[in-house]
Amino acid sequence: MSPRLDASHTQSATSASRPADPAPLGRAGAAIPEQDPGQDDVLAGLPDIPPFDEVGPVDARALSKTLFERLESLEEGTHEYSYVRNTLVELNLALVKFAASRFRSRSEPMEDIIQVGTIGLIKAIDRFELSRGVEFPTFAMPTIIGEIKRFFRDTSWSVRVPRRLQELRLDLAKAGDELAQKLDRAPTVAELAERLGLTRDEVVEGMAASNAYTASSLDAQPEEDDSEGALADRIGYEDHGIEGIEYVASLKPLIAELPPRDRRILSLRFVAGLTQSEIGEELGISQMHVSRLLSRTLVRLRKGLTVEE
Repeated sequence: MSPRLDASHTQSATSASRPADPAPLGRAGAAIPEQDPGQDDVLAGLPDIPPFDEVGPVDARALSKTLFERLESLEEGTHEYSYVRNTLVELNLALVKFAASRFRSRSEPMEDIIQVGTIGLIKAIDRFELSRGVEFPTFAMPTIIGEIKRFFRDTSWSVRVPRRLQELRLDLAKAGDELAQKLDRAPTVAELAERLGLTRDEVVEGMAASNAYTASSLDAQPEEDDSEGALADRIGYEDHGIEGIEYVASLKPLIAELPPRDRRILSLRFVAGLTQSEIGEELGISQMHVSRLLSRTLVRLRKGLTVEE
């Protein structure tokens, strides 16, 4: 390790309290003024720290152990405590980047993922105790990854649903996989409810909420083996003929009560599409007579529908 001490990292934090988030950390010197000469005695035992980007994993682990020992002897909230804590964050940012790389396929910017992972790193530093005999990277990784997963759980849903349903979705997915392996088939709602100790309605609600996790564009291209085209091409259209189904159903009994000749006139006019003159020739009556019979029939049917409504 280089004995040279990077000047930008030999400064102490001015804040008397812990930083609330990783934003002000950056390089320790970015937000840290000239070191108070009166602190020399307190920080005199710290090892020389070269630029953080030149510190390898083995050296970072050894330095972190020494810094954790010093952190335990410092009073929380002091400038010295903040300096050592910030230095630990900088030394172990490689853990955050390694954990964040597992989520590079997600839609969120990598900078945001690293920011969230750094919050997890700070939480791990605050909770770590050397007396446990565990290496810090082993202790910190679950906390960092958990913080990142919590970030995706809270922000990646296409439609915002209650936290209860978000957690239920995870429980259903886990129980579904376990039951599928055991039963060699997809589990039923009743089996899932029994496994999780829930009611069927709660399971159905959780399954419905799962549909809100991801959303697809209507113009999204289909899979390679899908020959049906984009989703927009398969979406249904409004059938205006459906609006008349209710009236047709209501007219059937009324038409059945009409005399045979009136029913025939309706059929020739509205089914066959004949004119009144052609209907008159078909039935051997005048066009004027057809008009009167048709008008009377339509009035009768209209009154029948009005009474039913």
